[in-house]
Amino acid sequence: MRFANATLPDGSRHDIEVEGGRISALRPASGAAHAAASDTVDLGGTLVLPPLVDGHIHLDKTLLGLPWLPNQSAGNKVSDRIEAERRVRAARTVPEFETGSNLVRQVLASGTLHMRSHVDIDNQLGLRNLHEVLKIREHFRDFVTIEIVAFPQSGILRSPGTAELLDEAIAQGAALVGGLDPVGIDGDLDAHLDAVFAIAQRRGAGVDIHLHDGGEGGLAQILAIAARTEALGLQGKVAVSHAFALGSVSTDSATRAADALARAGVAIMSHGPGGATIPPLKLLREHGVEVFGGSDNIRDAWSPFGNGDMLDRAMQIAYRANFRHDAELALAFDMVTAAAARVLGLSDYGLKAGGPADFVTVEATTLAEAVATRKQRSLVVKSGRIVAKDGTLQTPLPR
Repeated sequence: MRFANATLPDGSRHDIEVEGGRISALRPASGAAHAAASDTVDLGGTLVLPPLVDGHIHLDKTLLGLPWLPNQSAGNKVSDRIEAERRVRAARTVPEFETGSNLVRQVLASGTLHMRSHVDIDNQLGLRNLHEVLKIREHFRDFVTIEIVAFPQSGILRSPGTAELLDEAIAQGAALVGGLDPVGIDGDLDAHLDAVFAIAQRRGAGVDIHLHDGGEGGLAQILAIAARTEALGLQGKVAVSHAFALGSVSTDSATRAADALARAGVAIMSHGPGGATIPPLKLLREHGVEVFGGSDNIRDAWSPFGNGDMLDRAMQIAYRANFRHDAELALAFDMVTAAAARVLGLSDYGLKAGGPADFVTVEATTLAEAVATRKQRSLVVKSGRIVAKDGTLQTPLPR
């Protein structure tokens, strides 16, 4: 199988030869003369990109496919949204497997082939949502990879029994233990981090902590996470999601924090938030911090927005960060591809001979144009098979 006349991200033209689901060779473009062969797809110079990676999604939360549900939160605090969501999920009758599968199909059609999904675990749900997302992961295993974070959405200390549930979630298939605003929600930084990092150490798991708390108080929590990570030798296995505090303190404070995060190997996830401060992404990257992107909430009790298209998300991140130059737009693209792949530990990733024949095509000439215009993916290719064309799935997927 050959995908002829592809424009790679560096601007070069190549034919992508595929054998056994992998890229067997990248050869100089053959031109129109050989593009009509029966085993050849002529891309006509279309830009070919590596598969998109969603570093922060909530497959269990989405209400995609259900009738519209107005937001139920009575306020804008995280605690308000938590309580509203608990009411919504207690009343729902459609299993999370169904709505989460709707979302997987949607994101697959836009070129996302890898994701990290946070899964709610608390004393109301137990491990129910984990089991639903484990079923989704198995159901779509031939199309997407799903890394699971056991996420204490209701807190740990304020939701008795949750620490034990998080531990069991790792035993049953989650890869990371999550956390949530150790001070803002649980009111005890050390006790919250004690619980999270104890599980991570005991189970050999990674850590990904939601941190919404802003200002110097939020920054202190970020520094505490970095210190624990470094002390326990967990470099490269810990991430802080959102980290709004980094964008709400002085440049000097953010710079010192960036150096601490880089030294500890703690990554920062940003989804380009609409109503909160965004971390200084360029500053963090310049100081050696891995920054990556995610879609966060998609049509759920937290937000009516989101579509799971990570090229669109890269544009939103770039817009919020005031990125205007091509190199900056390329950084935003990197956050939803190679950087997110590194955070997820995807060693077998990228457009290279010997690598998986996984890629997407888009009508653009450069990465910057692809981010700015975020046109529909003309093709999504998985293991050398065309699975989506012009935003529509082409191959039968499990129902």
